[in-house]
Amino acid sequence: MRAIRILRTLVCVLGACAAPDCRADVFTRPDIITDPDPARFTVCYDGGCASLAQLKLSEKQWQRIRALFAPPAANAAEEREQIRTAIALFETIVGSMTGTSGDKGGTFSGLGETGQMDCIDESTNTTIYLLMLQKFGLLRWHNVADRATRWSLFSWPHTTAVIEERASGQAWAVDSWFLDNGQPPFVLPLETWRSGWKPPQVPAAGAASPKAADH
Repeated sequence: MRAIRILRTLVCVLGACAAPDCRADVFTRPDIITDPDPARFTVCYDGGCASLAQLKLSEKQWQRIRALFAPPAANAAEEREQIRTAIALFETIVGSMTGTSGDKGGTFSGLGETGQMDCIDESTNTTIYLLMLQKFGLLRWHNVADRATRWSLFSWPHTTAVIEERASGQAWAVDSWFLDNGQPPFVLPLETWRSGWKPPQVPAAGAASPKAADH
């Protein structure tokens, strides 16, 4: 089974994007809930969304997430920090429900392990969480955009969730793939991310992660 998961992940990574600068705006499975609600949403795992769980948050869990946006952010930069904290909490809550709490940053450190996520899983789940926040009016400075994939001849394809500032239209990558489950994702200008950006240092599980790369 582990060999099958490894092969599936490699096929997914290699096939994530067939041309430079493409947009990953089509989800990998038709049964992914694209209009998520705390009472009904889906989470991908096991590489390339090989496994899909339909979940429900308790009222207490949802209120913990909502509370991260109170008071509302005074500006877009503050809201990006709120988003980072919310995505980390989503991952922590969902991890205990799906057995993905042991997910390791990157694809290859936990390759083939049950519950491991690749960038397709991570970008899909983060987008679902963001859509839920947007649906319930918790995002005031940003809109959720299509996922984006970068590609070059000298590196693996890589996909991220994306948000756009409403006022300026600037796009920001929201990338949780580099980090272990429950760590606040990196948020940085999509243009910088597309250039092949990688974090200078990935924190160990339980360590404080860097602030969003607002530059």
